[in-house]
Amino acid sequence: MIPTITAFKASPDRGRGMARDFRVRWALEEVGQAYDVRLVTFEEMKAAAHLALHPFGQIPTYEADGLALFESGAIVLHIAEGRPGLLPADADGRARAIMWMFAALSTVEPPIVERSMAALLERDQPWYAERLPMLDARVRQRLDELARRLGDADWLDGAFSAGDLMLVTVLRRLGSAGLLEDYPTLNAYIARGEARPAYQRAFAAQLAVFEAASAGG
Repeated sequence: MIPTITAFKASPDRGRGMARDFRVRWALEEVGQAYDVRLVTFEEMKAAAHLALHPFGQIPTYEADGLALFESGAIVLHIAEGRPGLLPADADGRARAIMWMFAALSTVEPPIVERSMAALLERDQPWYAERLPMLDARVRQRLDELARRLGDADWLDGAFSAGDLMLVTVLRRLGSAGLLEDYPTLNAYIARGEARPAYQRAFAAQLAVFEAASAGG
């Protein structure tokens, strides 16, 4: 059965691959799994039908063969475990790849999201200018640690894995914040992820949704 995922009908990221359904699209493309997409509005995300799939009223969700999942990390892990391409064959390598998935979501992403939300929602507040250096320092600490760990390697642990997929999508959330300018190895790491054919297909698919919505389609 072809899985169905949900995505924003009108994404706030303007089709730039920042919405979390992009991670799922990319994973499906990496393993060669066809999929359907059901687009939902913000109103539909809070309706009973969607809340039955995602109790927090967000995207993405995943449905296939009677299984319904939410949370992008859980969905990507399920995809990676079901088909070759995103997890190493050996047990230790698989465990390390999964470890990096958790690290991307639990350790690296939180300070990045906190900073981006502050820039979006608090920029006009009197405390913003004083708070921003602290938020930047928290992100830079993680970038320092990541750059040191990655070194001159192409990927985190041997071949490209679901851990790299998740971490690239997390780092891309920094966007134009300017915090990656001092980290050429991390910029090159992101660029390698973006150059993958599966990434390109997933990005084109998400951008097409935004372009259709902008055109009134």
